[in-house]
This record gives sequence, C-alpha cells and structure tokens, in this order.
Amino acid sequence: MHPSGLLWVAAALRLLLAAHVAAAFEPISLGIAIGAASALTGYLSYTDLYCRFAECCREEQPLNASALKLNLEEKLFGQHLATEVILKALTGFRNNKNPKKPLTLSLHGWAGTGKNFVSQIAAENLHPKGLKSGFVHLFVSTLHFPHEQHIKLYQDQLQRWIRGNVSACASSVFIFDEMDKLHPGVIDAVKPFLDYYEQIDGVSYRKAIFIFLSNAGGDLITKTALDFWRAGRKREDIQLKDLEPVLSVGVFNNKHSGLWHSGLIDRNLIDYFIPFLPLEYSHVKMCVRAEMKARGSAIDEDVVTRVAEEMTFFPKDEKIYSDKGCKTVQSRLDFH
Repeated sequence: MHPSGLLWVAAALRLLLAAHVAAAFEPISLGIAIGAASALTGYLSYTDLYCRFAECCREEQPLNASALKLNLEEKLFGQHLATEVILKALTGFRNNKNPKKPLTLSLHGWAGTGKNFVSQIAAENLHPKGLKSGFVHLFVSTLHFPHEQHIKLYQDQLQRWIRGNVSACASSVFIFDEMDKLHPGVIDAVKPFLDYYEQIDGVSYRKAIFIFLSNAGGDLITKTALDFWRAGRKREDIQLKDLEPVLSVGVFNNKHSGLWHSGLIDRNLIDYFIPFLPLEYSHVKMCVRAEMKARGSAIDEDVVTRVAEEMTFFPKDEKIYSDKGCKTVQSRLDFH
C-alpha cells in the first residue's frame, strides 16, 4: 500500500478508537467520529462500523436455515420431531417480514433429552452471541420466580422487562426454563405480548420469540414412544399430530405445570408444543462421541460403550430409555 494510503487507514483507526471510547459519554461525538471514519475508509456504513464495536439488533436479517439445520443435525440426537419443527418454525418466522404475532414454542420432555441444548442452538442462530447476547433473555423459574406469595410482583416485573427489551430490540428472544416449577399464573403476565396485537402502547411485539422449557408432559411422551416400540414401529414414525394435542391438554390440566389452566393455552397463543422423545442406548453413545469431539479427544469406542453402559434405563423390564437422557454424560466421561 502507498504510504499516503497507510496514513489514511491509521487516521481512520484512530477515529474509530476515539469513537469507541466516547460511546459511553457522548453519542453525538460518536456519530461524528464514525461518520468521519466512514468517509475515510470509503466503504463502511455508519451501521457497519458501529456494529463492529457493539452488538446490534439485526431484526431484518433473515435466518440462515442451512446453518441451523446443520447445527441441529450434528448436535441433537434422537429428536426427529424437534429438529423438523424448530427448523421450520424459526426459519418461517424470521423470513416473514410481517408476522401477525410473536413466535411461541413450548418444549416438553424429560431432563437430558435436549431442550436446553436446542434453546441454546436457536439463540446462537438468532443472535451471534447466543445466550450471552443482550437480546436473548433467560429466566429460570426457581431462581427468578421462587416465592409463591410474590406472583403479582413477578408479573409486574416480567411485563416491564419484556416491554423495555422489545422496545430496544424487536427481535428479542425470551427463554423460560423449568416451566414445570413455575408458580401457575406467573406466565400469564406475558399473554398480552403473545396475542395478535399490532402494537401495545406504541410497541410491537410481533417479531419477538418466546421459548418455554418444561419436563411436564414427559410421561405422556414416553407412553406414546413406548406404545410405538411395543407395536414394533420405529420412533421416526411418531408424528407431531400423535403428541401435540395430548401435550397441550396434559400440561393445561397438570397442576405441576407453569401452564396449568393458562390463558396462553386457552387462547391458542402457543404456536407449537414440541415433544422431546426419551433417548435410547444408541443415542447416549452419540452424546458420548459428541462430547469427546467437543473436548478435542479421539473417539474411543471402548470408552463410549463403557460410559453408555453405566447409565440406567427404563422401563424396568425392557430397559429401553435412559432415565437421565444424556444429562450426566459429561461428568461420567471425566472418569474415563
């Protein structure tokens, strides 16, 4: 590069650094500095430059369906229904420039079947920083809403939090973990935001995404899977229609579900009830291999087998499904 060109680049970098420092103090100075740097470099827009230093809400950016599909296929095992529904639901929603309501997904199944994993994958594909993003918000029932006597307070706080964050980023993502431990009534605070309103008090919630994670309904899912197995049918033959109606009614009538008698179900505001099937021995082995790969270790099939065989399976006679899914694979692998 010509020396004069290097001087221009150096000047631009100094201006960008100054803009970064000034951001916390004077937004006008930040704009001037970024504008000057943009003029010097000649090809970066204000937004491009700003987003190199701060996380931006790219609500108009379409979802990369191929990347999401690859993530789900490589990291989620034994969940053909969840993979299909999550892929179609997220892709269709994000590529729709004018959705009529927020996307609301309710994920159900026993612990260790992949619900938290899927919510993490979804978050990473919706916002680059994933669960660390300022636009992705995780609520854990036992941590954020522990006391039954404070339900009204939690409802008010929840509404304020959602309103403030959607105002800042229309495509905000809200994940509610341990819904089966949430006090009934708390989640109904979000009902107005999930409905078919164009705006509420000047704010549109139609591009937001709400994801509920729950163990509730795990028994219903297992019963259906077991019925298929005993009838000699493959688990891949199980379709969403075989489980979704049962799940919605089951969690609505389950007093140990945060959705017990919830207006969210009564008003049909949950778009998909997504079942996570219990995992079999072969799926546990897949989890062990994936964990080895994530650690940068060579795949040792003897170790894979030993870890899988240390898991306990149910029902008592058939011993088909891992009672903890893949939840303890990481800790057990530490012993090998």
